[in-house]
Amino acid sequence: MKRLASGSAFLAILILVGFVAGVACDRAANMPATAADNEQPGVKAGENVQRVGMVIGLKKEKADRYRELHANPWPGVNAMIKKSNIRNYSIYECEIDGKLYLFSFFEYVGNDFEKDMAMMAADPTIKEWWAETDPCQIRMPGTPEGEQWLKIPERYHLD
Repeated sequence: MKRLASGSAFLAILILVGFVAGVACDRAANMPATAADNEQPGVKAGENVQRVGMVIGLKKEKADRYRELHANPWPGVNAMIKKSNIRNYSIYECEIDGKLYLFSFFEYVGNDFEKDMAMMAADPTIKEWWAETDPCQIRMPGTPEGEQWLKIPERYHLD
């Protein structure tokens, strides 16, 4: 696998990720916070909130296609994201040392993350969407086999 960035560029990505999206650290021994703890709009009291940040590379030659897809996301994709208990979902793009990177952040408010992600992955519209977006992306070093985006550990959160 081709290495994407020097150690300093990768460190810069992680710093940027923490700064831009406020990637969060779960309170109280890594237990998910509840909506009541966070007082977040759109999250019902008692719902678990798991904040997730991820990073991936973006191929320059495919960047316009990726931007086009996300400027006009398919309604079925948005519906499945919501059905999978994902809220407050954003994707950011930046360039570091001449390479493009994407950072995503979302809040998961369900009770079974693996089950909801499996449901999403099995959806025909999502499969078609990923067939369009995956070729635009470059997996980061250290991304587990079978996953596209590299999850980033939470380190800090302030409501």
